[in-house]
Amino acid sequence: MSESQPETYAFRVNAELLAPGQKLVPGEGAAEPLAPVAGTSVEADDFGIPALVIAKLDDGTSLRLAYGSAVRVAAPAPEGAPSDAVRQVPSEEDNAAEIIADAAAAHPENSAVQEIAARLERGLNVKSGSHLQDVRDLAHILFIDLGDAENALKVCNVITGLPFDGNFGRWNWIQGTLALAAHITHEAGDAESAAAYSHAVRAADTSETDPMKAKLAAELLQRQLNEPNLYDREIHRAADSGNDASEREWRILRLNALLYLRSHGGSQTLSDAELDRRIRTELIAVRG
Repeated sequence: MSESQPETYAFRVNAELLAPGQKLVPGEGAAEPLAPVAGTSVEADDFGIPALVIAKLDDGTSLRLAYGSAVRVAAPAPEGAPSDAVRQVPSEEDNAAEIIADAAAAHPENSAVQEIAARLERGLNVKSGSHLQDVRDLAHILFIDLGDAENALKVCNVITGLPFDGNFGRWNWIQGTLALAAHITHEAGDAESAAAYSHAVRAADTSETDPMKAKLAAELLQRQLNEPNLYDREIHRAADSGNDASEREWRILRLNALLYLRSHGGSQTLSDAELDRRIRTELIAVRG
């Protein structure tokens, strides 16, 4: 790759959320993205329901995209990412049943793994928040409780390829698996994959299209990053009362917050090095 050509990754975004300047990646293995998006418009069906997104490109061409469909968009790679090609977050949704069965078979003695796997093996509905939570919880148990990073990452990938669809309730669980996957790959020394997962964590950051609401959302996000709730009071209270189970639950919430912060790129108050140190500390605490 020439020095003048920026390193890029591909992330998924709903067609109606395309923004001017973004470059669509037409398909798997495509060498180059399309011309930048100049603007979009929405066409409704005969019942007034949004049906098509018409994307006008800078080169004069037009694309007809299904409203609500996920399209791949090229973006600059996160700083320091070593990729020399467009990169997409892995998706194993089609292999979900096999991956979950393999994870359950690897830990037949763990009742929590078996219970979650039994629910998911009946069929994964990616529109169901409870199903997404089960996937996230299974990945957490595999990695945090059992130290099984390999199966945990595979389970994460069952839903990491899902795009942000405007529902923050469901996105919370997808984002959690992305943050965990970013940590697992970061610890394994796979900087390219870790950067791709981290980029996907931020998919909902700029989803608000109203300028005023977008500004307020950006300010709120920055406060959350710089003044995160790390549950210090709750953890100290549980520790002082000798409630080990409660303390562990609060520490897992703190760990989740730290993983999110680390994958999101840190904050002005917590450096990457400090976040790494705190994540290691919490993993030792909850595993102990």
